[in-house]
Amino acid sequence: MSKPTATPSAVAVPSGRATRATRIGGMAAGIAGNMALGALGELSRGQRPRSRDLLLTPRNISKIADELARMRGAAMKIGQLMSMDTGDVLPPELANIMARLRADADFMPPKQLKQVLTAEWGADWMRRFKRFDTRPIAAASIGQVHRAQTRDGRDLAIKVQYPGIARSIDSDVSNVGALIRMSGLIPKGFELAPYLDEARRQLHEEADYAQEARYLSAFHDLLGDDPSFVMPSFEADLTTPTILAMGYVPSSPIEAAEQEPQEVRDRIGHDLLRLVLRELFEFGLMQTDPNFANYRYDAEAGKIVLLDFGATRAFGKAIQRDYADLMIAGLDQDADQLAICVQRIGFIAPDTAPRHQEQILAMIGFIFAALREEPMFDFAKTDLTKRLNDMGQALAAEGFIPPPLPMDALYLQRKFAGMFLLLTRLCSRLPVEQMIRDQIGAMHD
Repeated sequence: MSKPTATPSAVAVPSGRATRATRIGGMAAGIAGNMALGALGELSRGQRPRSRDLLLTPRNISKIADELARMRGAAMKIGQLMSMDTGDVLPPELANIMARLRADADFMPPKQLKQVLTAEWGADWMRRFKRFDTRPIAAASIGQVHRAQTRDGRDLAIKVQYPGIARSIDSDVSNVGALIRMSGLIPKGFELAPYLDEARRQLHEEADYAQEARYLSAFHDLLGDDPSFVMPSFEADLTTPTILAMGYVPSSPIEAAEQEPQEVRDRIGHDLLRLVLRELFEFGLMQTDPNFANYRYDAEAGKIVLLDFGATRAFGKAIQRDYADLMIAGLDQDADQLAICVQRIGFIAPDTAPRHQEQILAMIGFIFAALREEPMFDFAKTDLTKRLNDMGQALAAEGFIPPPLPMDALYLQRKFAGMFLLLTRLCSRLPVEQMIRDQIGAMHD
């Protein structure tokens, strides 16, 4: 992944809805002004300005990334969703700027942090701790995490939600949706509203720390005996609706495993892919956020540390069956069954033009052909992502407008894409086809 271009700093979180709306409006106005100046410059040179080129300038992207990082909350979350590692699509300078939204956010100054903790724990909350580090060890879109040690000796990670974030979700999503529409980057006729509605729903769930605690406990039950993974403990006595207290698990960023021998990287990749397949086909419960920061590595124990269960989603039998049928049809080169599965899931609508249907099926078939090519799929050597991006751009250039994808499929595609990027980063070599067949076979046993 690209390195961020700005260092996170202590910046107070704007908590009022009116203040947040004003800041987004000011950002939009500033970008519109930059675009107007850029258009005048293009016209003066006798060139016809294109709105996309005027928007996607380093200056504008930097303004968007910096402001969303300061806003945090739903505004930054949507920015993260739009900025998955796309170095094969975006020019390198733009990919580097957008990387800020995949790195740590700005964090609350100590004064604002203490106000939040006092409101939740009471004025004498420091009496419960030997140490509480006011500088966070991680900061993201909805909250930040602090290292602390209690008087009774527990080493903890305390996740603190930013003030006003939950109350601002609906207005933030509406305002960012307006900014997206203003940009002109979405195809005419594309239905953005269902995705914004789902963003609201998902963000409200992620802001519910009590629910995240329940999902953390559920994964402890599901993976408790698996020697490949470790998760933080849940500390109920210090948890409130906006504070989640967990045990601290020493670990390094998962990307640090790049330096491990090939066999270790293969084992880590195998465990990660096995987990994704189990989440879908066995558990029916998946942590759907593929951000690298949600996976860490304990080299001493040889275990993967799993963090952040706020974006967990349950999947029913129907979607499990649909994806099992899709994968088997693709691996068996059953073109007729593959077409049926693709339509059933929703990648193709009944009114999708035949030529576009053929292109979509060709893209999906290309993925399965790559997985079948060798018994061990080498993530370091594949150009699969670039080839798919090229095919997708060609499809868009022909005027294809994607049908509204069912939300279950949207979250699954996001998780698969993020995991592919992580396994590519680790340069893992895995028997992907066999792992898929084995997991789906176990589902039917």
